[in-house]
Formats: sequence, structure tokens, C-alpha cells
Amino acid sequence: MKLTLYVWRQKDATSEGKLEQYKANHVSPDMSFLEMLDVVNEDLLKQGIEPIAFDHDCREGICGTCSQVINGVPHGPEEKTTACQLHMRSFKDGDSIYIEPWRAKAFPVIRDLVVDRNALDKLIESGGYVSVSTGGVPDGNAIPIPKVDADNAMDAAECIGCGACVAGCPNGSAMLFVSAKVSHLAHLPQGRVEASQRVQNMTSTMKELGFGNCTNHYECEASCPKGVNVRFIAKLNREYLKSYVK
Repeated sequence: MKLTLYVWRQKDATSEGKLEQYKANHVSPDMSFLEMLDVVNEDLLKQGIEPIAFDHDCREGICGTCSQVINGVPHGPEEKTTACQLHMRSFKDGDSIYIEPWRAKAFPVIRDLVVDRNALDKLIESGGYVSVSTGGVPDGNAIPIPKVDADNAMDAAECIGCGACVAGCPNGSAMLFVSAKVSHLAHLPQGRVEASQRVQNMTSTMKELGFGNCTNHYECEASCPKGVNVRFIAKLNREYLKSYVK
């Protein structure tokens, strides 16, 4: 496959960025998207050009580090697929591909395709901790939890914190991310003790960090590589209301 790439290049957080064109030749359809970028970077190095900076870690769709907007879509064209799990057979020979970093006020660009997602860590930190003793695995299994609650908690826990929901939202909202974290613990007895304080702290921190509001575009759910459902935002709103009505 031969491709034309338009890649966002930005020297650092204070410099202006722009899209630059590169040719990607000898691309195998079996390559992952990140492996294709590895090959392009090898060619750039041979030409004495600074390689494209991009984030990656596990390359198994688990860590959520591979934050790239591909042809205007966070993580690219395949549903429920991270950029590291996206394969080049999703594109056609001769295609033009536009690659940009996450676009959100809370995610400033550090270099090229790398953004600072520390805001998500601060949101988690503001949620606090679980104070009850959860014991070992046998203790956890000994606590009876309705299957519906257990399933909902597991569905919410699928969030890998990649930030695609923020990048996909026209408001730059982190409501889906926060709702997944709040709902995960709110469905379990171990998380009920600090539930009120957790939801109040996380929602106020979300505003302080520059994330936008939710206006029901549903782009967050469409962008999520793990398919976290927007019904958790409704759960977040209920938990928020309950925290003030006692």
C-alpha cells in the first residue's frame, strides 16, 4: 500500500503547529497503525528529519495511551478499536490520512501528536479512595452483590481513561469519563461510603480543569474504544442529585 499522510507537527507547547505531508510506501495491510508510523519514522530518520512524536505503551488496547485523531475521528474509523489495534487493512491503497492530536482545552499539545492528559489523573485523584477494607479475593466474593449491579460496575470499569470521549465531544466534556468512574464504585457496596463526596469532588474538579459541559451529542459514546454507554452519565446525574438530598 502507498499512502499520503498529513500529520500534525508541533515543536513544543508554545510553538504553532501545522499539518505536514509525508509519503508512506511499502505499508502492509497487516501492520497496525502505530507500526505504520514506526516505518514512516524510520524513513524520516534516514532523511535527517525529526521523527513524528506519538504516545504509545501497551499496544494491546489496554492502556489507552495511543491518543490520535485519525481522519477526524478519535482512534480512527473502526468502532470500539484503539489506534494501536487499528490495522492498515481498514484503509485503501492510495488513501490520504489526516493524523492529529486530541483536540481539547484540557489536553494541551506537548509535541506533535502527544498531549498532556494529566487532567484525567487529577480527576481520578479528586475522587478519593475507598476506605472500607475490601480484603482478599475470597472476601470480595463473599459479599453478595446483585448480578445487575455487578454487570453495571464491570461495564463502567471498562473505561481505560484514554480521553477519546473528551476529544470526540464538541464541548470537550469529560462527563463520560467521570460518569464511568463514579458509576463503577457507586454500584458496589465498597464504594457507597464515600459516594456523595466522590461525585461532588469529581464534578467540581471537572469544571476547574476546563472540561466543557455535556449537551447530549453522544459523540463520547461513539468515540469510546471500549463502548462505555452514555447511560452512565444519567447515573452520574442521579448520584450528584442524591449527594445533596439526604
